[in-house]
Amino acid sequence: MAGPARIVTDTPSLPARPRLFIAGLGIGQIIAWGSLLYAFPLLAAPMGAELGWSKMETYLLASLSLGMAGLAAYPVGRAIDRGRGRAVLAGGSVLGALALTAWGGAGSAWMLVPAFIGIGVAQAMTLYEPAFAVIARRFGAGARDGITALTLWGGLASTFFIPITQFLLDHLGWRGTAFALAGFNLLVNLPLHLWLLRDDRAAGATETGMDAAAADRVAVRWALRQWAFWGLALAFMLYFAAFTGVTFHLYPLLSERGLDAAHVVTIMAIIGPAQVAGRVLIIVLARGTPIALVGCFTTLTLAVSLLGLGAAGTDMVALIGFALVYGAANGILTIVRGAAVPEMLTRRAYGAINGLLTTPIGVVRALAPSLAALVYDATGGYGGVLVAFIIMAVAMTLVFFTVARQKPPVEPQ
Repeated sequence: MAGPARIVTDTPSLPARPRLFIAGLGIGQIIAWGSLLYAFPLLAAPMGAELGWSKMETYLLASLSLGMAGLAAYPVGRAIDRGRGRAVLAGGSVLGALALTAWGGAGSAWMLVPAFIGIGVAQAMTLYEPAFAVIARRFGAGARDGITALTLWGGLASTFFIPITQFLLDHLGWRGTAFALAGFNLLVNLPLHLWLLRDDRAAGATETGMDAAAADRVAVRWALRQWAFWGLALAFMLYFAAFTGVTFHLYPLLSERGLDAAHVVTIMAIIGPAQVAGRVLIIVLARGTPIALVGCFTTLTLAVSLLGLGAAGTDMVALIGFALVYGAANGILTIVRGAAVPEMLTRRAYGAINGLLTTPIGVVRALAPSLAALVYDATGGYGGVLVAFIIMAVAMTLVFFTVARQKPPVEPQ
């Protein structure tokens, strides 16, 4: 198993008020996740009906955005390593607002393509990965605690934004909802990120750009030669395939079983607090536990939760139990995802290596919604789709166990 948490940057510089810093980033995560990812499943059905598209055709847009997020992850991570976190997060907020506006105002189907390309790049610039890289750069050895605290905030995104999006959808339609979500990014996230990261270029900037860039390239080349990198990549690819598929299809999956919108939204809204509860549990019970051990337990729990979803039917008690366990497991796995690179691979060039790890994950995330929709169209129901999610979760568990059993590689000097 890997050793205790060790996340450092070359010259960390704590924010003057760390808790306020994390809280601000957390509010940004709630808005970014809620508007750029969680809103799509709710808006997809009315949009697809207006355009006359099948589920597969509609979900190709989600795949496009997720694919672009994966492609953008590495350059975004490198930019943050170079002290450009403010430009990245603030720019992502602007881009997200513009892309959501373009989505809502699209007068023809082809106009949705650039809108969802923009949404994908905005995801890469504003979701967990860039925020984790900012924290790793600013908090040094205390970054795991900062990452954990940030995920407590981010776990509330579905709780707040799924009901908000449903309310907006009921009153404004899908186009008006997209415009309203754009407003959250422009009017809240943009000024928030500009204020929080106003000193980002100065914080920790003692190396010359050339020296730091050369050190990062050495660390990246070394990481690509390690089994731990590729094992983690495979495990997280499988995880995000299942997670993304469930995220985009849980609403229609439960609706297909005959649950009304209020019950479906209730179940989905539980997942957010359950994520937070799982992360609090880690803080209380396993703060010093190696992340490899935490990951082994949690990947197994996630697979069990999906088996429970398959067996729950329309029983609300069973479905609530699924939401609690699934949410808690996903909440903890977000911490595992953020801390795995420094604990199980290397502490150097966090943004670049984590971004590089995110690229193949992005490909899988891009394919997952559309492939799930394809299976649905081929089989006429969500039974086969759920079986695929379960297989992915079991495979992820086996791969992560294999990586965790290996000794962590010796870091480059």
